[in-house]
Amino acid sequence: MHQNGMTPGERRATFSLAAIYALRMLGLFLILPVFALYAHDHLPGSTPMLIGLAIGAYGLSQAVLQIPFGMLSDRIGRKPVIIAGLLIFAVGSVVAALADSITGVIVGRALQGSGAIAAAVMALAADLTREEHRTKAMGVIGMTIGVSFALALIAGPVLSGWIGVPGIFWLTAVLALGGIAVLRFGVPQPVESHFHRDTEAMPVKFMGVLKDVELLRLNFGILVLHAMLTASFVALPFALRDQAGLAAGQHWQVYFPVLVIALVLMVPFIIVAEKKRRMKEVFVGAIVLLGLSQLTLLLLYDSVAGITLALLMFFISFNVLEASLPSLISKAAPVDGKGTALGIYSTSQFLGAFIGGIAGGTLYGAYGFIGVFTLCAVLAGAWAAVASAMASPRYLKSHLLKVGSMDDNQARVLTERIRQVPGVVEVVVAEGTAYLRVDAQLLDEAALSEFSK
Repeated sequence: MHQNGMTPGERRATFSLAAIYALRMLGLFLILPVFALYAHDHLPGSTPMLIGLAIGAYGLSQAVLQIPFGMLSDRIGRKPVIIAGLLIFAVGSVVAALADSITGVIVGRALQGSGAIAAAVMALAADLTREEHRTKAMGVIGMTIGVSFALALIAGPVLSGWIGVPGIFWLTAVLALGGIAVLRFGVPQPVESHFHRDTEAMPVKFMGVLKDVELLRLNFGILVLHAMLTASFVALPFALRDQAGLAAGQHWQVYFPVLVIALVLMVPFIIVAEKKRRMKEVFVGAIVLLGLSQLTLLLLYDSVAGITLALLMFFISFNVLEASLPSLISKAAPVDGKGTALGIYSTSQFLGAFIGGIAGGTLYGAYGFIGVFTLCAVLAGAWAAVASAMASPRYLKSHLLKVGSMDDNQARVLTERIRQVPGVVEVVVAEGTAYLRVDAQLLDEAALSEFSK
């Protein structure tokens, strides 16, 4: 029989890898609420478009390199790739810290994104956790994105007042080196490292995933969500300081209560979506709320109360959508192509950050606040139209079983036997693992466990 919970080694690996992921994401996000003001006031040659490019530049290099880095980790090992990525990130942070022009920061930010370790971290987590606990481990690591983002919005303005934006870049370099220390002393060495279809991208699956209309809708969604986020933070710091009259060092006083309240208010929506099986309604409703937040900014960007209200609407919807999208990807992806689908989804996310930075900066330079918030409202409207046509998701969960090595004929026989278990909807047996999609309410877990090695 399997242990019901994670082993101490699995917990240590999961939380150590989550810490590495968090340190890196924190380093990327810390400048989001403060950089536009700093660049405008202190960096020669800064234009709104270049400021937006500096904020979003990491997204392009991350989008291009994260899947290749994951594949490289299959060849040379997970830890060497993660260490190299964190070192590249640290170098990029130092380049940005030493920069005396906007161009230097753009180069530094692009280098930060080039340390694209996300796929390698997920693959190492898969190496270090048993199949029945892998989804839980991925969820813990994935949660660190939201936690890092919230912490960065609150800490960024405070740190900027204490150590300045160059100091924040130096701090991110230290955080990256701290990530290497966590990897060295906190993450066990895997006994065996091999390919995992549920966490890693397979080139042979790319075309199938890219042609899947439901997955395309979701990839478009995460691109829009992060484009809106990055574009908004090209303009929002100026709105808070120059229109609403709130000093830069006090911006955290808006972000902190908004983020806390939004985190609490998102919970019932997620429960209704998953437990009550109202995912599509909650999802489309959150996109509509996202658009309303931008219309509120269009009308009220000159008052602290108006911006606070708009941000509360924005982050309630952002949190719901950020939590729902990976779940929807997992539900819509081919049963043995989940890793590929999530890899393309992550690429779309980072590409969105890049596009949002460029577009937000360009429109802010040409049309001011009206240009940026109109763009975001239009993007939300387009996404709502795309999402309203999505099929209602199947309320199925991914499930993995280690079944041991076998030839093709044995795999076919086992596939048919597992398919007969009540609650099993889809099954693919490959590389000693059965990749299943199950209806948890109907699943006969005792019958299924008989096939596990």
